Amino acid sequence: MLELVRERVRLRHYSLRTERAYVSWVRRFVIANGRRHPRELGGAEVERFLTDLAARDDVASGTQNQALAALLFLYREVLGLKLPWMQDVVRAKRPRRLPVVLSRGEVDRLLGAMDGTTRLMASLLYGTGMRLMECTRLRIKDVDFERNEIVVREGKGDKDRRVPLPRTLRQDLERAIERACVLHRHDLADGLGEFHLPHALAKKYPTAARETGWQYVFPSAQRSVDPRTARMRRHHVDDSSLQRAVKRARVLAGIAKPATCHTLRHSFATHLLEAGQDIRTVQELLGHKDLGTTQIYTHVLGRGAGAVLSPLDRQA
Repeated sequence: MLELVRERVRLRHYSLRTERAYVSWVRRFVIANGRRHPRELGGAEVERFLTDLAARDDVASGTQNQALAALLFLYREVLGLKLPWMQDVVRAKRPRRLPVVLSRGEVDRLLGAMDGTTRLMASLLYGTGMRLMECTRLRIKDVDFERNEIVVREGKGDKDRRVPLPRTLRQDLERAIERACVLHRHDLADGLGEFHLPHALAKKYPTAARETGWQYVFPSAQRSVDPRTARMRRHHVDDSSLQRAVKRARVLAGIAKPATCHTLRHSFATHLLEAGQDIRTVQELLGHKDLGTTQIYTHVLGRGAGAVLSPLDRQA
């Protein structure tokens, strides 16, 4: 059954992370119910499983909703069952949290505590507003030096968008691409260097997989086996390496805020709005479907509680 889940996920062109998450949740659900087949289970078992996640395992609402999404995918897409109880399953309400945002000085200190490729990647996160995986998966063909822009492919919601290429990073990015090209030439010399093309492009363009443009800007130093095709390839750099580098830099910079890679994206949006950029433009750059998602950054500007003069200060 788990193989059927994998096949259906790949048919829908979901990411490898989603595939692994869905398979993991289905396995946990089956084990939690005495290894009974899901066809024998129903809404009561799903509700109990989700309740146990919250009450016993104390998982976040987002994690609980991910488990529900995996189980609904199992019943609807894999087993082909459209049961009445599916519409009644209650999703956990996600609390509205304000994002952590660094000041411009804190961003400078954070980036100043980094070096090499990780500093370039962190600078791209702040300078373009890209998400972590959008940065690690950046391909050479999507960096346009002539137009000073970067095309973000297959972002959240499988949407493409364009973001500005920071001029201050131009030379560092050119050198990174040169290093990627050198690695690609070595791979080609060893009979490798083939990129996994999305969907059916490999059949439509048989030689495209070996072209330089399809290679990652930030390739891994080591080759590895593709978990889906079992072929030896050079993957992109591990995203956890950048996460660790940002965490180390935060400590070295003496920043008390719990800053992560995603904090740089929040800071990008906030600083653009502070500079007077139109919120619709910021929405497009971030790739938000709903303007309401972008509007959360107006709460961390000086237009909210910070712009109100306290009565105590008026007495001073």
